[in-house]
Amino acid sequence: MAEQTDSGAVARGNGGAPYAAAAAGHVPVLYEEVLAWLAPRPGGTYVDCTVGGGGHAAGILAASSPDGRLLGIDADPSALREAEARLQPFAPRFTLVHDNYANLERDARWHGFAPADGVLFDLGVSSFELDRPERGFSFRVEAPLDMRFDPTQGATAADLVNSLGEDELAGLLFRYGEEPRARAIARAIVAERRRRRIETTSQLAKLVERVAGAPGRRIHAATRTFQALRIAVNHELERLEEALPQAVEILAPGGRLVVISFHSLEDRIVKRFIAERARGCICPPEVPVCICGHRPTLEVLTRKPVVPSEAEVRQNPRSRSAKLRAARRLQEG
Repeated sequence: MAEQTDSGAVARGNGGAPYAAAAAGHVPVLYEEVLAWLAPRPGGTYVDCTVGGGGHAAGILAASSPDGRLLGIDADPSALREAEARLQPFAPRFTLVHDNYANLERDARWHGFAPADGVLFDLGVSSFELDRPERGFSFRVEAPLDMRFDPTQGATAADLVNSLGEDELAGLLFRYGEEPRARAIARAIVAERRRRRIETTSQLAKLVERVAGAPGRRIHAATRTFQALRIAVNHELERLEEALPQAVEILAPGGRLVVISFHSLEDRIVKRFIAERARGCICPPEVPVCICGHRPTLEVLTRKPVVPSEAEVRQNPRSRSAKLRAARRLQEG
């Protein structure tokens, strides 16, 4: 968790210059769909919980011109520097904060972005991070086995693979990576580290390929292992479960919640959360008259997840697993 101080607001950016979604080499996933479901408008207040390279943020600021405001949060300080440069045409209508979105409500209230008219989460690892080998997210290049969104704190992926017991490793790989060979991979990791510490992405990728590789496999054998370690290192699922209720708390009536997820574990959490908050009575079926007084706080806007078009997937293959879900904050009951 990043320490929240005034110095955490690294940039304040009034602009309304036209924005090209693919500027600066970064292509935000489901860009048009995000703007359609978030529905930014002039004078609105918005929070991008995973601002990354600033692609969606720039679109939101352009659509909310001339006086809409945006708070961008990211755990990655290098992403914030990228976003700050990209969003300069919109200064001073944005504020960027180095923090984890698990602190969303605190950050939004501290910087004057509550109530908000829209909250966006674009989950998972960004192209900005994948394309920097030194961050250790990709198994395709030699790099330190790191995987932290915030490289200034917390245990690395190398720390986990070299310290966890076989049972813990197997559970982590199965739970977060849905890896069917989790036990065999964990056993191989423990055996390998007795000979030498596992320090690099290629060391781990080659080890997993030896154990779980198969001819004709559609995805690289190490994909699920790397996903599981990244989720564990950054506590992604726990942070998401902490942040979603906070998003509802800061939304103004009529405000929109938009979430893009990239794998089934994230999407399951988002789907379940929205469904629970959209329910009315939660009394047991055998109770003939409602006595719980429970009222829904969200309206489901996307009955099925919105997915990228074939054209987008061709242009940006990394978007192929993206799913967008949206909901609207209801008036208080």
